[in-house]
Amino acid sequence: MDENKRRLRQRIRERSVAWREVLKASWPFVALVLLGFLLAFHFVKPAPPTTLVMSTGREDGLYHAFAKQYQAFFAKNGITLELRPSRGSGENLRRLREQEADIAFVQGGVSARRRPEGMLSLGSAFYEPLWVFVRSDHVPKKLAELKGLRVTIIQESSSSRGLAYRLLAANELGEQDVQIIPMDEAEAAKALQQGKLDALFVITALESPVVQELLRAPTVRLMSFAQAEAYRRRFPYLFRLTLPEGVVDLARDTPPHDIDLLAATGNLVIREDMHPALQTLMLSAMREIHGGNGFFQASGEFPAYKDSDFQMSPSAERFYASGPPFMQRYMPFWLAVLADRFLILIIPVLTLLLPLIRFAPAIYHWRIHARLCRIYGELKFLEQDLSQVQTEETRHELIKRLDAIEEAASRMPIPLRFTDMLYTLKAHINLVRTRLPIHNPTYRP
Repeated sequence: MDENKRRLRQRIRERSVAWREVLKASWPFVALVLLGFLLAFHFVKPAPPTTLVMSTGREDGLYHAFAKQYQAFFAKNGITLELRPSRGSGENLRRLREQEADIAFVQGGVSARRRPEGMLSLGSAFYEPLWVFVRSDHVPKKLAELKGLRVTIIQESSSSRGLAYRLLAANELGEQDVQIIPMDEAEAAKALQQGKLDALFVITALESPVVQELLRAPTVRLMSFAQAEAYRRRFPYLFRLTLPEGVVDLARDTPPHDIDLLAATGNLVIREDMHPALQTLMLSAMREIHGGNGFFQASGEFPAYKDSDFQMSPSAERFYASGPPFMQRYMPFWLAVLADRFLILIIPVLTLLLPLIRFAPAIYHWRIHARLCRIYGELKFLEQDLSQVQTEETRHELIKRLDAIEEAASRMPIPLRFTDMLYTLKAHINLVRTRLPIHNPTYRP
């Protein structure tokens, strides 16, 4: 039992010695691995925040309704999405610029004159058709025919008003040509049906209550843009859509014929410093919420980069090219983020560590061989000095040197696998000892 313990302790000592020798010989590689780890850690982004602020639109509007769906999607992934209503795209852009929000809805064409700095686009999520409702006694086909009529533009403080003014200006219609009457949705719809208004502009989805009401109103008609293609060419952020005959009500054939509409896009714009993982999560939410069929869109058409007012986010480019990151497809969001950060750290380290592991045995062997070679070098110098022995004092000095060499060889920590090399060295030491002119009395062959 004691013998087994002794052998176990011997093996532990030998392995400890072996590892120390490897570390002593490979410290430059270890330092390189640590340097690689530090560099990788420097470039790894911190973990994403658990709260985002989203600037939406009016609380009873389309943007805010969609934002609530995003909020539920993020909540399932452990992220709190705080919703802040606004007066429209202009205020949303201001909040992004002043870092009061992380992400916001922005209507296409709002920033057509210049590309805002510090903001990126995740792409378009849906179409926002421009509906122009008029009294049924005269249905114009061109906006120029609205000259002299009473017009209201719903969502006066939002981007809808700006788009409507740009289209009117393109038809050389100014405030002196068109009487703009401010009203809210309900009031404007009632006034148009009662003849107190001649036309109504509104930008919203087909499902909007005011659109559904006016599409079915007997005294109101929807204007079809005869010059839709011309508008699309002049305003790149506008799209030409077709509302098919009977799509609203098949039994009553509403509308009675195909109608050409113009539409902007509803876009999601972010601050450029938004965490890439959260960008990808938002893109996944956009695909889930807006990726299906609709009256004006095919399945899978959205999200897409349709409005070039903002530069597209690099994360969005990768998402549109290859979909969500591999780990986010099969793991919960928090686990995918953790694994992704771990891989960024561990891959450079493994790249440096694998060669070290591969060459560790060779390094260790070289280390042991180098120690033996140093003793052999001392033995060689002593052997050369034998021919110069002249005095008794010199002979005793050579004996002391040889004893020191033998003691150094005996005390050298050598694992069992290198014992043959050690005994070969000791045999060579004894060989040199036999050549001494004066035999050392402490020597035992």
